[in-house]
Amino acid sequence: MITRRKLPLVKKALARQAAVALVGPRQVGKTTLALDLSEQIPSIYLDLEAAEDRRKLADPSLFLQQYEDRLVILDEIHRVPELFSTLRGLIDKGRRRGHRTGRFLLLGSASMDLLRQSGESLAGRIAHVDLGPIDALEVESDSSITPLWVRGGFPDSYLAADDRDSFAWRKDFVRSYLEREIPLLGPRIPAETLESLWTMLAHNQGGLLNASQLAAALMASAQTVTRYIDLLTDLLLVRRLRPFHKNAGKRLVKASKVYVRDSGIVHSLLGIADHNALSGHPVVGASWEGFVIENLIAAAPALTMASFYRTSAGAEIDLVLEIPGHGIWAIEVKRGLAARPEKGFYISCEDLSPAKRFVVNSGAERYKISNEIEAIGVREMASLLAAL
Repeated sequence: MITRRKLPLVKKALARQAAVALVGPRQVGKTTLALDLSEQIPSIYLDLEAAEDRRKLADPSLFLQQYEDRLVILDEIHRVPELFSTLRGLIDKGRRRGHRTGRFLLLGSASMDLLRQSGESLAGRIAHVDLGPIDALEVESDSSITPLWVRGGFPDSYLAADDRDSFAWRKDFVRSYLEREIPLLGPRIPAETLESLWTMLAHNQGGLLNASQLAAALMASAQTVTRYIDLLTDLLLVRRLRPFHKNAGKRLVKASKVYVRDSGIVHSLLGIADHNALSGHPVVGASWEGFVIENLIAAAPALTMASFYRTSAGAEIDLVLEIPGHGIWAIEVKRGLAARPEKGFYISCEDLSPAKRFVVNSGAERYKISNEIEAIGVREMASLLAAL
């Protein structure tokens, strides 16, 4: 069992708000975290995928008002969107009777539906916590980083008995999303087309988004491709990393970078089953870059703005973190144990004058590269950010 770092955040959110939405991809551990929480405080759990539990909510107000003194956990809440208006009324009635916090924990895999509807119906009554895959701060040691990178952070993949079982689980996960989850979210999207797009994004991990180029390969319109990428982004499966846009006196790249967020899913889409195969694959560097970026963004303080910096001349910083109260941190990602930043990183740092400069590599040692730049491992870098 891996203890998730977000559990204390969920507890704090429940202590200040009537409702908390815990959102993230399927199979990421939301239900496990909620059931762990239910053992610590009086709770009832309803799985809205189960017909029996949905029947209990035939008259949701009548059923739920009986549990005003307990936490009610509603799993797969996006499957019963009409509940949001009922929850609003129950929260308001409970507040008048002194039950102001810790009423409902809402779990959902379709984040865009959940956030949109809760934003419309529960404004001022709900907090949101994103739960991603297992990250570098949740594994045992630095020696666990390579397996986490290769297998990705979905618990059943990372904790599988061997690489073959992990790879098979991820293939099934992708197929399940394409054939079962995504069709529930709106107009039918051809599974084969979406899988092709997902795979193209994996091949181009960390590349600049060029919707027209992707559309030509898929024989679809750029608008359609953009809509599909938006869907994968809203499902927390793909990240669009925006370009840094503050005036630096240079012509800057305007397109976003696109990453498949979980490295294990990248490897599954590309047919990479283990570390040996990954080491010789052209995607290895981009895969490591995406893995590091996801872990650092997950560890960064709330309200941190993440972007990348690239000029039209090619000077680049892989990750720019604008951290409230701590200024701009410039981060270069390198896979080697003794890798050093390239000239473009130095030029970019002159443009931005960041407060901190790091090269995150695949080692575990922290040391000075120059007076202003430190080399550091991904786990220690994540710890440094989390401590802020």
